[in-house]
Amino acid sequence: MSVSLEVSKRVVRPRSLRNKLRHEGKIPAVVYGYQIESTPITVEDKVLSRLLRDHGANAVFSLDIEGKKINTLLVKYQVDTFTKKLTHLEFLSVNMTEVTELEAEILLVGEAAGVKSGGVLNQNLHNVLVSATPDNIPENIEIDITKLEIGDSMTIADLPKNDKFTIVADPEEQIVSITEPKAELEEDNANTPSEPQVIGEKEEK
Repeated sequence: MSVSLEVSKRVVRPRSLRNKLRHEGKIPAVVYGYQIESTPITVEDKVLSRLLRDHGANAVFSLDIEGKKINTLLVKYQVDTFTKKLTHLEFLSVNMTEVTELEAEILLVGEAAGVKSGGVLNQNLHNVLVSATPDNIPENIEIDITKLEIGDSMTIADLPKNDKFTIVADPEEQIVSITEPKAELEEDNANTPSEPQVIGEKEEK
């Protein structure tokens, strides 16, 4: 299922027009890819923000460009460092029957048993590349961490399998781990006696 999004063509010169568009609540963008030449467009900021909230960034956006419908994926975006507002977008026109690749967010579900025992949760991977037809690309992939104890970890291989998409990543890549509290580790290191030096023993070269 695609999400309808009206857009307008725009001129690219002079560059100062981009700032003017942003002040008007519009986001400069470009669409390219399947059966379309690279075309500069604008998107209404408020409209897109609402659609992203409701459907997620991996939704298929059906762009209406002067009456022509084009199925696209939002593949790149730029955000202002200070205002956190979107400043530029890139839409990729896609064939809905062909497989493509896009990143999906990894969501940790539940509270790990090891964290309840005082351990520290470390999430090393927040996104993963998936391969699927455009309408089957997930917004996120959930992984249940409730049974993880201190010293345990989970990898790509532990992500739930799904017939609609394929995860494109090393199965052994670590997603999350539970480690001992830092203070406890420092205390253990402090209590570990150093190896005594034998007087008169020459250091090996």
